[in-house]
Amino acid sequence: MNKQTETVLAYHNRTKHSLERYAKGPESIDWEDQPDQFRRFSGCELITLPNPGAELEPLFSDLDNPETIPAKPLNLTNMGLLLELAFGLSAWKQFGPSRWALRCNPSSGNLHPTEAYLVSTGNDFIKSGVYHYVSHDHSLEQRCRFSDNLPGSGILIGLSSIHWREAWKYGERAFRYCQHDLGHALGALRYAAATLGWSVELQAEWSDDDIAKLLGLDRDDFKKLEHESPDMICRINTHADDKPLDILNKDVPCDSNPPLPSGEGWGEGIQKSANSTHSKYSEALLEAAQSGSWFGKADSLRAYHMYKWPVIDEVSTAASKPRTEEPLWQAARRPPRMAEVSQPVRLPGMQEVEQRRSSCRGNRCDQQHIESSCTKTATQIIRQRRSAQQFDGKMEPLAQADFYRMLAAVLPTTAAFEFWRWPPKIHLFIFVHRVEGLAPGIYALPRHHDAIEPLQAATLVDFDWQQVSEEVPLYRLYSGDCRQIAKTLSCHQPIASDSAFSLGMMAEFGETVRAAPWLYRRLFWECGLIGQVLYLEAEAAGIRGTGIGCYFDDSVHEILGIKDDKFQSLYHFTVGRSLEDKRLETLPAYGHLSDIV
Repeated sequence: MNKQTETVLAYHNRTKHSLERYAKGPESIDWEDQPDQFRRFSGCELITLPNPGAELEPLFSDLDNPETIPAKPLNLTNMGLLLELAFGLSAWKQFGPSRWALRCNPSSGNLHPTEAYLVSTGNDFIKSGVYHYVSHDHSLEQRCRFSDNLPGSGILIGLSSIHWREAWKYGERAFRYCQHDLGHALGALRYAAATLGWSVELQAEWSDDDIAKLLGLDRDDFKKLEHESPDMICRINTHADDKPLDILNKDVPCDSNPPLPSGEGWGEGIQKSANSTHSKYSEALLEAAQSGSWFGKADSLRAYHMYKWPVIDEVSTAASKPRTEEPLWQAARRPPRMAEVSQPVRLPGMQEVEQRRSSCRGNRCDQQHIESSCTKTATQIIRQRRSAQQFDGKMEPLAQADFYRMLAAVLPTTAAFEFWRWPPKIHLFIFVHRVEGLAPGIYALPRHHDAIEPLQAATLVDFDWQQVSEEVPLYRLYSGDCRQIAKTLSCHQPIASDSAFSLGMMAEFGETVRAAPWLYRRLFWECGLIGQVLYLEAEAAGIRGTGIGCYFDDSVHEILGIKDDKFQSLYHFTVGRSLEDKRLETLPAYGHLSDIV
């Protein structure tokens, strides 16, 4: 085991909560001295985006089949809409003199460590360069102007994290939460793109160092302790022309690159990419950024740095990603969908619903599809998403059809995971409290078939593992009232017991992290992506969800019988009937922009 892997594993164990103690965090918090949620760069040209808030026609249910949604043209209005629906404000809340913003992408403690950047090449509606998105103002700050236009046009989205923003409240465990937030942001970007008839391609070959160079994160433009850590780059396919950008004739010394490590360590389906279009594209972008003109300095986030958390810098360095070879983008390999045969299927305890079986093979054609009953538009669902703060512990049982729909939506063969380029590594253990037709108890949802036997072997021998549904791979392990157990495991929080169900996301952990330490971050990203799907599916079902980052790690493992790090719980989530705090006033997301003269 190398030093980097040891550091990552030591961090993970060090930041576990337990019944005896919580992971190290600040001894006191000055709520009047929170870090500024909105990063700004002084000295940049500002591009004001067209007014946010436009409604689009596609229904939320249409996002199950995004290829049927007509693509919107690529222009400044629609690019602004993409950024708003993914990372923009969704509302303001006010209580007395206190006022705070909510966003379309959720964040632990509403602290929002994730920053978003737009990289434009060869588009006539915006100059080629690197732009920082300011969600508060719905505007772009031009950080870099490329000196030469790259051949072809394209749009990329870059994401980074300000770890200190999260550590201000959560201390050493904050690095985990930043990774959750990135997964949520990635999911939010996918839903926003699909609503426009576009799609997301995760550029997974990039190294963190290269992302930092492209986005200007390696520059001396940031206050001490307020730097941004590079995380991911995504290409936005607008489907006007899905071919990779034509830069193959550019003189790029790709042959000089050293051999690249595998991005997975699993040995199957890895495609050579060092001399691929993606590699040459990234080299051309890096050349453009290096030779471009850079502008601006990051403003201070203002809050006083009372506590230092060096372990976060240590694990961030140890989990830094090099350039890698990765599987080709899976959705690009998906064959055209074959004719579908519709037939009614009666599920236990629910009315007859129309479901579709497909005989095609590919990314999402090997499972039965459960239709969404939601009749709202996708933009409505995205903008109304909230994190529940309290649940009605006396709610009527959740309809089984809605429960199965939510579980089906997080399976890796659905449209929401088409851009995820790797085999699923996260599986769900569910505490069912109030679901129509299901006995309360502990259930499991393995997200791929090959995980069933390892999960059975790793958990209690007394578990039944009785499959209870033909529609989703749901197994009942134990029957009984688990509300108090769920509450205790989630740091004694009633939201885990007053809900319809709560769950823990169990990762295929030890083997994955030992294969490559940077995959530690990717496991949390996958959890956040699953959480984002659950958030929106809960809204579509007329209820509400919330992520839970505080739970007693090894107590969860003990309840399930897990004795080593082959599997580890990385995130919890809960769904139920939300109780609204009527003392809070809700204000429009961008009403403050109309006040600016």
